[in-house]
Amino acid sequence: MSPAPNLTERQRRHLRGLAHALKPIILLGHAGLTEAVALETDRALTDHELIKVKAPGGDRDARDVLFTQLAERTGSALIQRIGNVAALYRPRRDVPRIVIPGE
Repeated sequence: MSPAPNLTERQRRHLRGLAHALKPIILLGHAGLTEAVALETDRALTDHELIKVKAPGGDRDARDVLFTQLAERTGSALIQRIGNVAALYRPRRDVPRIVIPGE
């Protein structure tokens, strides 16, 4: 898997603004981060570049670890985490759809 994109704070802020209107398309269950979830997240990032992921409620630290592991496994950048929802970004390899200032 390719490494996560390095983003400046300005680029992260831009992506957070774009992610605001999105609905979570990946829902993590109580089983946590399974291989199927990682593969589906990878596919969603390939299709959409910027997605939201929703985890079950519970321990905040456990959710943070879960989101970090998911970002690492998919080669994406964790843009933000609010409550039990996180935004992940990974540009498309061929032609990125999202234009980020400063790239």
